[in-house]
Amino acid sequence: MHFIPLITVFDGTCEVHGATVPTRVSLCAAFGIIMSVLAVTNVKAQDAEPRSYTNTPVGLNFLLAGYLYSEGKIAFDPSSSITDAQFHSHTGVLAYVRSLDVGGKSAKFDVILPFSSFSAHGLVDGQPRAREMSGLGDPRIRFSVNLFGAPALSVKEFANYQQDLIIGISLQVSAPLGQYDNSKLLNLGNNRWSFRPELGISKAWGPWTLEVAPSVTAFTDNTDFFNGSTFAQAPIYLVQGHIIYNFQSGAWVSLDGTYFSGGRTTLNGVRGNNEQANTRAGLTVALPVDRYNSIKLNASTGISTRTGSEFSTFGVAWQYRWGAGY
Repeated sequence: MHFIPLITVFDGTCEVHGATVPTRVSLCAAFGIIMSVLAVTNVKAQDAEPRSYTNTPVGLNFLLAGYLYSEGKIAFDPSSSITDAQFHSHTGVLAYVRSLDVGGKSAKFDVILPFSSFSAHGLVDGQPRAREMSGLGDPRIRFSVNLFGAPALSVKEFANYQQDLIIGISLQVSAPLGQYDNSKLLNLGNNRWSFRPELGISKAWGPWTLEVAPSVTAFTDNTDFFNGSTFAQAPIYLVQGHIIYNFQSGAWVSLDGTYFSGGRTTLNGVRGNNEQANTRAGLTVALPVDRYNSIKLNASTGISTRTGSEFSTFGVAWQYRWGAGY
């Protein structure tokens, strides 16, 4: 005879009725994995950023302040007692970017600091439960270099530059410095490192640009997941593509698409059946305000989802640039 555990997760507590004490932590955490990792983390992991490998004059600085709103549903195993689980989040982002000369090749260094407010609600055994939190997320740093087709140029030299084919690489690192409480299943920080190497290919035809960027994100283990459990996650594979039209005014618009797979989780050595395969589509619009300022708008939504969360996002960002003789 099999029983169905009744699990309360949204308010930060967890009760499993009909299970022995050693089983309670693993059962509760196993269901919480979908919320804390596949819902919160993947909102950030499935991002699509056009023009990441566009050539930029050396010595420019960029300061960005942005806001991102996300909302969606959280999928649980049909045998669980959790239903109608939904979430929404508000994220503020502060970022700094510096263009560099690395061995005669154009390069960039980015630092991203997120601050989020996140809430989730649903029914557990027919009873409403909710969880709300706010604080700092895990900061990210990224270094990219264009290996072909985008030499390091001064502002004066850049005036005569015309893009053809650009091939570049990057590495993004996320540090475990965000808000984290091992007594809660849902956290803004992940208490683990992540590493995301990426290959970027950008080809221009007149005002049109086509970009493709495959990447893989690898994670260290979280050895203090929910009261001392060990949580691991397989690599996440992501391919993003962009079709961009550049206007003479400096404005541009991009049709964005991503395909995301992998990410199967393991709790205390037991593998979960939650490998993902998700497809998303989005639109990005950038509008120059003056020589130093611009505004960027973006939106995306899920097209197909195999496992995990289905969500839509909308973001707006302001960018200020200075340096390099501007």
